[in-house]
Amino acid sequence: MVKYSFSLIFMFFSIIVFGQYEYEPTSQNPYGLPNPKAPPEILDFAPLIGSCNCESVSRKADKSWSEPVTMKWRFKYIMNGMAVQDETLKEDGKHAGSIRQYIQDSTRWYVHYYSSGSPSTILPAWNGKKNKDGRIILYREQSAPNGMDGYYKITFYDISENGFNWLGEWVNKDETLSYPTWKITCKREFSMQSAEDKGKIKEAARQFSKAYINADYDNLMEVYASDAKIFPNNSSIIEGMNAIRQRWILAEGSKIIHHEILPEEINILGNYAYDYGYYNGSTQTANGNKVDWKGKYVVVWKKVNEDWKMYLDIWNQVVE
Repeated sequence: MVKYSFSLIFMFFSIIVFGQYEYEPTSQNPYGLPNPKAPPEILDFAPLIGSCNCESVSRKADKSWSEPVTMKWRFKYIMNGMAVQDETLKEDGKHAGSIRQYIQDSTRWYVHYYSSGSPSTILPAWNGKKNKDGRIILYREQSAPNGMDGYYKITFYDISENGFNWLGEWVNKDETLSYPTWKITCKREFSMQSAEDKGKIKEAARQFSKAYINADYDNLMEVYASDAKIFPNNSSIIEGMNAIRQRWILAEGSKIIHHEILPEEINILGNYAYDYGYYNGSTQTANGNKVDWKGKYVVVWKKVNEDWKMYLDIWNQVVE
């Protein structure tokens, strides 16, 4: 009896520990995963997660630009998927990094920067947000050499699955003056395996749509991992294959006449992957009416043998 009780305690403790760290970087999942309980803005940096090869160019004292310095820039999820950390590893030996946390009360990212070249007891901080045009813009108050008030402004732009660009510049308070001091261009590291895996994920998404349109619930469930969880709009988390299947079964007389998944980004992280984007579709109701709908989604995929299965499926409708 004592041995049995100890086993139960150990199993319970293991479950708690796994829950605390299940989105942390691992050997299978080297860059971590976004935690579904994190603010949705945690995905602002999703396209940057992973490793990029970059060229960094900075302004010299004589106002000319220096020769490019090559570097690695790596982003990963930390704090069990609740925050983002990045590091730059430069060929000249000057390394740096930052911790990025989104604070919902102020609806802004706060970024604390550190470097090997200038250790500090107080880390400088930038704050800002992602704009509608997809740029992530951060500011920190900083006076110009002539004493004029202004900001040091950092912008991530041209963000895609292929990489991104970065600009550091001094601007005055109303941003009518700008003086760029630092430029970085980054290209994502790819592998043939990643391209193949992305193709398999896209095909699995197409099979999901096909099965949903055909009310083929057996094949629809084949897209999910055995331990999958779904997060429908305005609903509690649903887990268990029978419960997930029941959620997708249509009301009597209704049918799906169109369903399409349109991924914006797909990122492979070892034996896990995540993608996000939009979906749209149409339902024919029992009385013959056609209802169109669309929404946005995030899916965390798990590699099972050579197949990719949906592990966490999160979506909500977009009302226009």
